[in-house]
Amino acid sequence: MRAMVLPAPGSPLRLEERTDPQAGDGEIRVKVSACGVCRTDLHVVDGELPDIKYPIVPGHEIVGRVDLIGPNVTGLSLGDRVGIPWLGHTCGVCRFCRDGMENLCDRPLFTGYTRDGGFASHTIADARYAFPLGEDGDDVSIAPLLCAGLIGWRSLVMAGQAERLGIYGFGAAGHIIAQIAKWQGRSVYAFTRHGDVAAQDFARRLGAVWAGASGEAPDQPLDAAIIYAPAGELVPAALRAVRKGGRVVCAGIHMSDIPSFPYALLWEERQLVSVANLTRRDGLDFLKVAPQAGVKTETTAFPLDEANEVLSRLRSGQILGAAVLKP
Repeated sequence: MRAMVLPAPGSPLRLEERTDPQAGDGEIRVKVSACGVCRTDLHVVDGELPDIKYPIVPGHEIVGRVDLIGPNVTGLSLGDRVGIPWLGHTCGVCRFCRDGMENLCDRPLFTGYTRDGGFASHTIADARYAFPLGEDGDDVSIAPLLCAGLIGWRSLVMAGQAERLGIYGFGAAGHIIAQIAKWQGRSVYAFTRHGDVAAQDFARRLGAVWAGASGEAPDQPLDAAIIYAPAGELVPAALRAVRKGGRVVCAGIHMSDIPSFPYALLWEERQLVSVANLTRRDGLDFLKVAPQAGVKTETTAFPLDEANEVLSRLRSGQILGAAVLKP
């Protein structure tokens, strides 16, 4: 197998030839056909997350075919197309797992972070955490749904019934959730980097009723806002933009420090909440809704060995929509 491997924090990925992995008890081996490149991959590569296992193969928006099945796997067959998400394993016995909050498991494994991921020709996955994808849609277009879509969906649900929804950071997750929000009858307000006219035009093409820089005030108070950009300074800006009783959802796994802000921004029962990981139920619900909503992902495909260049372009905001690697 071929894999782009991160040997140490801050190092460039290196292309390695490895022995094909073997599927263990309850596991499947997947021949990867597409793997989306997510901002969380940047946090892994830059060493911004704790307890990273080195060397590690990043990538957690995986689409591929089952090509080896380990013992005690049920419900999957050789050749099935599956999606492998960020949440790769949970313990099943901690209080969070028992209470239906497996996204907060005390002993989880995460694809491309604490177990090898999809920047490779093959990967191993816990069969219980692989989503059957059927045969509709092409692999590259589906790949971003496996994290940008799933985390976007969870954050949209946490935003409640907001009619006027702000989206801060109009990248992979933002452009997917904007389509679902519009399908649900909401009004989308898109906030981008200052001067990013291309992203603002992109948001309007997807149905946003307003698009501007993250420091601008929308023309009406928002009912809720979701922050996908990893910039803590957006939290006070979003709180200013929401109405009394409004909610701000922080949807990233990592964010720069939130600056101090006056209590008046939080007062009048505004809420500030975070999203952590996802549950398998989130995945099943979202993968059912996405085709109903007619979600179309904006993707650019790259060969596997260009992963370092793709990460650099993502870091500097040069990717419109989502980037996908094809092994």
